[in-house]
Amino acid sequence: MLLIKRVNKEGIKGIMRGKRKKAILTIVLILVTLVMIFPLLWVVILSFKTSAQIFSEPFILPKRFDLTNYIKVFKVMNLSILYKNTAIIGFFSVTLSIIITFMSSFSLSRMVFKHKKLKDYLYNYFLLGLTIPPMILLFPVYRLTVSMHLFGTYLSLILPYTAMNIAFNTLLFVGFFNDFPGEVEEAAIIDGCGLRRLCTTVVAPMAKPIISTVLIFNVLYIWNEYPFASVLISNTEKYTIPMGSAFFKGMFSMDYGGLIASSVIIMVPQLIFYGIFQRYIVGGMTAGAVKG
Repeated sequence: MLLIKRVNKEGIKGIMRGKRKKAILTIVLILVTLVMIFPLLWVVILSFKTSAQIFSEPFILPKRFDLTNYIKVFKVMNLSILYKNTAIIGFFSVTLSIIITFMSSFSLSRMVFKHKKLKDYLYNYFLLGLTIPPMILLFPVYRLTVSMHLFGTYLSLILPYTAMNIAFNTLLFVGFFNDFPGEVEEAAIIDGCGLRRLCTTVVAPMAKPIISTVLIFNVLYIWNEYPFASVLISNTEKYTIPMGSAFFKGMFSMDYGGLIASSVIIMVPQLIFYGIFQRYIVGGMTAGAVKG
């Protein structure tokens, strides 16, 4: 009986310790979440204030939620043109980068090179792009764009965006293909499947999780990219979504209320997009995408 009582007491203590750990972990997660959400909430609150109130009362809740800044944003920013330009540039950039990196990554993962180290050299060469800050490339890309007479066109952004996505896409694609079962491809080849058909009808459908992950990351990057767009596009008719806030910047003054409200309008579609496709990101990253 004493042994049973001791076991029960130890079991109860273990359960209590587990509950305490869970409660502490929950509290920590709530605090971390609040810390991460606070800047977003603060920006939303500031968007309902005038420029004078933003400087004089930055941490005080507005007395009333005035929509003047948002009305101003919809009057100043031509959202239909901004969305159209972003959609065109994003569609071609993401499509090109995914096609290029899908084929190159499949080759790096499956082809047998005469020199074994050549595959590693090529793979590391592609990944070098992750170590180069995009801002360093801004001036060389600008010079190339001007010399190729592409300045101010959609191609002036499509080509750099495609190139900048290659390194990250290669990292995910190669890791996925290295973990991808080769027996499926061998069976398709035995049945007479050619290389092109193998990639389009066998490999691509099974690689949907990683393709979805790459697509989402590329879209979010292009949606947020500002430095290249601000330098390579001068015509307001070709402005992208991130450049919409530039309408509230003057030479000697700045409308901070309109600037913050436009930032909120730019952020909201991203949050919705990420919330809808979050499960695809998790699925792609756990499907062997970070291995290898």
